[in-house]
Amino acid sequence: MLLDIWNKFKQGITIWSIATLPGIFVLALIIFFRLNGSLQFIEWVTLDSFLRLRPWEPIDERVVIVGINEEDIQGIRNYPIPDNEIAKLLRTLQKYQPRVIGLDIVRDIPVEPGHAELVAAFKDIKNLIAVEKVLPTVIKPPPDLPLEQIGFIDVLSDDDGKVRRAILGTNSPENNKKYVFSLPLRLAETYLLAEGIKLSNGIRDHDAMRFGSTELPRFFPNSGGYVRTDDFGVQLLLNYRNGRERFRTLSLKDINDIETNPNLLRAIFSERVVLIGVTAPSIKDFINTSAIANLQPPGKIYGVEFHAHVVSQIVNAVLDKQPVLKTWLQGWEYLWIISWGLLAIYLGRLTQSPLKNLVYVAVASLGLTGIAYIFILTKWWIPVVPALLVLVINGAILSTFYQYDRFLRSQIQIRQRTIEGTFVVIHNGPLQTLAKILRHVQDQDLEQNQLLEYLQNLNYEIREVGEYLKLEALNRKESLRLGSGLILDLKLPIRNLLYEIYSHTLQRNFPCFKTLKVKAYSFAPIDEKYLSIGQKQELCQFLEEALCNVGKHAKGVTRLCATGKENEGWYTLSIKDNGTGIHSYHEGQGTKQCKNIAKKLRGKYQRKPLKDKGTLCELTWPITSKSWIFARIGRDINLM
Repeated sequence: MLLDIWNKFKQGITIWSIATLPGIFVLALIIFFRLNGSLQFIEWVTLDSFLRLRPWEPIDERVVIVGINEEDIQGIRNYPIPDNEIAKLLRTLQKYQPRVIGLDIVRDIPVEPGHAELVAAFKDIKNLIAVEKVLPTVIKPPPDLPLEQIGFIDVLSDDDGKVRRAILGTNSPENNKKYVFSLPLRLAETYLLAEGIKLSNGIRDHDAMRFGSTELPRFFPNSGGYVRTDDFGVQLLLNYRNGRERFRTLSLKDINDIETNPNLLRAIFSERVVLIGVTAPSIKDFINTSAIANLQPPGKIYGVEFHAHVVSQIVNAVLDKQPVLKTWLQGWEYLWIISWGLLAIYLGRLTQSPLKNLVYVAVASLGLTGIAYIFILTKWWIPVVPALLVLVINGAILSTFYQYDRFLRSQIQIRQRTIEGTFVVIHNGPLQTLAKILRHVQDQDLEQNQLLEYLQNLNYEIREVGEYLKLEALNRKESLRLGSGLILDLKLPIRNLLYEIYSHTLQRNFPCFKTLKVKAYSFAPIDEKYLSIGQKQELCQFLEEALCNVGKHAKGVTRLCATGKENEGWYTLSIKDNGTGIHSYHEGQGTKQCKNIAKKLRGKYQRKPLKDKGTLCELTWPITSKSWIFARIGRDINLM
């Protein structure tokens, strides 16, 4: 029993190792590719796709964009926009009391006419934020403005040219001790200060930025799908607003047209963040992104809208407690990836069928994608690409490994069955004749011509068996050759086959059959759906072997009874005689053969002496799925 348990354990370890080792190798390879940055681009594209597929959001009423478009430039008939036009726009907007104005137009040098007017506007409008550029080329801000009214407009692009991060603050390249803030952060700071919420350092992360109780999660070199990215300053992952119209946008012409309706302008601009920038395609102030659906031109937004997205994200996170896009710690990310890799290994081992495995992997992949999408909706960016890769690749190749192992094992089983079948044919035929010859030689009751006749018959039987096995190997017909030379068609009902074996075997020249007076048989039919061709073959061989044993060993037998009965889903095939009984309990090849047949049928075999006289040889096996289950459970309990 312990040996059986050990063999099964070794077999299980072998089967698991066949796919586990390749599966772990694939898992390690995916992790290696992610660690060296090979999966960055795919992860970025996946993030953009998920963000683009989110439900559309309403317009953010807190932010208004004043975009100077092509029509405005044609009306002014000059570019860059002269200082007097910008000064006039600033004065107009200030009348309607916006909470803060951001001028996303560089004004480091005068653009006449009207420079003096613009300088005066800068001096008078205290809630105005002007811009500078600090990376990598420095562009100075307008002169004589205090530091708190200046924000940089630099943008960080990834290697594919898309912008997924916003830089909120960094050390000045000219003076490392001077810390500068971005235009969106300055706008958000001024807007929130009116709500009594100040900018300060983070609590959980001291280098992060915090407004009140809302701490903005800082970007790190390996956040999400990024690998060894420069995280200088304070950076923030962008969660672009999605929708056909993200912000209310007006042109200079729009403002001039409705200036006669001051109440409408006041309703539009009052207590808002107002961003002024250029929205003319000819100027090409574009930011590349694939995270927003239905953009025109495709994949591009104007620079002024980019800054509006950053302001909107910060303000809504603070005031509406809308989560900012976050990522897991690296340890949790790789635990997640490993878990999906192990799931793929388990699915391959569970199904061991290419079609089923394909279905399971497809369902698991859809589930993983759905989970990742739900996480995006809750503002979490989780590593879906490496998990999906390891799931699909392992799901595809592990089934191949299992199928290859299954094929090898099936070939071994076919070879084993061929060997066993060959031995049974020889055992029930030529070996029985040889045993009879040896018995006569031992008793010295054969004349030479009789011995020669027996040997010639033996030679004929051996050759006939050889020819039959060759024919069977070539044709693989559903047939069985008995030891007597009778060939059975295994497609016939098992009941008919048992009758043929019984009647034909009793006609063989065995010594003990000569004393038989009563020959009884009765075989109950069996539903053919419960028997395969192989099982029919084994039952036929069992009956022939049992009858041959009676013919050889049951001396003085006068009564032989062969029956087949069904009882509660079990079928019992028994051969009972009243001969001299069992003389030895040594297991010969015939007994081993019967036990092997019982094992294959998941049944039980017994051979025992009867109380009065004779021997019972009996095989019992399940013939319904329910009985088969109970038989399997009982067998497993015995193994334990």
